[in-house]
Amino acid sequence: MSSDRRTRLTPDQRRAQLVASGVAFLAERPLDDLTMEVLSERVGVSRGLLFHYFGSRQGLHRDVVGTAAAALLEASTPREDLAASERLDDTLARIVAFVREHRGTFFSLVRGVASGDPEVRREVDRARDVTAGWVTEGFLELGVGDSPLLRVALRSWVNFTEEVLVELALGTDRPAAEIVAFLSRSAFGVVASVTGDAVASTRPE
Repeated sequence: MSSDRRTRLTPDQRRAQLVASGVAFLAERPLDDLTMEVLSERVGVSRGLLFHYFGSRQGLHRDVVGTAAAALLEASTPREDLAASERLDDTLARIVAFVREHRGTFFSLVRGVASGDPEVRREVDRARDVTAGWVTEGFLELGVGDSPLLRVALRSWVNFTEEVLVELALGTDRPAAEIVAFLSRSAFGVVASVTGDAVASTRPE
């Protein structure tokens, strides 16, 4: 990449380009393998420039994971035009599609940061909290009573969902519709365990 081409990019554009290359790296190798040296060779820039933009390997990982997590959230944002009874399945279907299209990225998000830096883990946890909030709001619209226990249960369900996606969406060729149906039933089951059987009749068949 020539220097005159690089000068055409604004600092924000340059940073975005570097982060995008880091996210693309996750499709091939785990996050722990992403170093300043590796990205420097991959993009064709000096290590000094990377340190200028990210400060450290930790800063690079934080920005790359944050961008990857934001892409997952953008792809799975609930559709407000759907009724609450339909929204969960639609969101799950789009999550399964994203996971299968971006296999390495998703796997790195849920597996690669398990022993990573606290700042990196916070980026992933923030995305999990957003997803749990969406699911909780849907159940509240269905008439489920809010409670701390409900929120803890659905936040835990998000972690369970990630494991299912790794094992079924990435580990098998099981039809997406079957994975979605299983995850949807499990969410309603979790809520029923908190509230009793009242929510069971609200699940669409």
